[in-house]
Amino acid sequence: MPIIREDSTDDRAALAALRATWAAEQQPGLDDDPDFDAVYSGWLEANPRKFFVAEVDGELVGMLNLMIFERMPKPGKHPSRWVYLGNVYVLPDFRNAGIGARLVRAAIEFSQSIKAARMVLSPSPASRNFYARLGFQAADELRVLRF
Repeated sequence: MPIIREDSTDDRAALAALRATWAAEQQPGLDDDPDFDAVYSGWLEANPRKFFVAEVDGELVGMLNLMIFERMPKPGKHPSRWVYLGNVYVLPDFRNAGIGARLVRAAIEFSQSIKAARMVLSPSPASRNFYARLGFQAADELRVLRF
C-alpha cells in the first residue's frame, strides 16, 4: 500500500526525476536534458510549492503540487486564500490503483485545513472525468485571457 505524505527536502531529486519521466511520456527524449535538474531547482526556489507524494518501498511513484495564493486583506475581514492544484502524476505501473485519487484527497484535506476558499485546476481533456469523480466542477466565475 503506498504511503501518501507531504514532501521533504530529501525528495527534490526524485520529484525532478518524476517530472522528467512525465515529460518523456508525453514527448520521448525530453528526459535526456542534462540541464534539467538545475532548471528544476531554480524553478522550485523561485516558485515555492506544497507537494504531496506517493511512496512505495522508498520510491516516489506519484506527486502533485499546490500553489497557495494569499488574497490581499480587506479591512474588517480575515485574509483568505485559494489553492491551485497542478501536476498530478503517477508512474504508469502504479496507475488505476487509487494513488492519484489519494494524492488529490490529501491535497483537498490540506487545503481545507488552511481554510482555503477554493481549489482550482486546469485539467487536461483526459483527466476531466477523474477530477469530476473527486467532486470538481466546471467553473463559470473564472475568466481567462490567453496569450
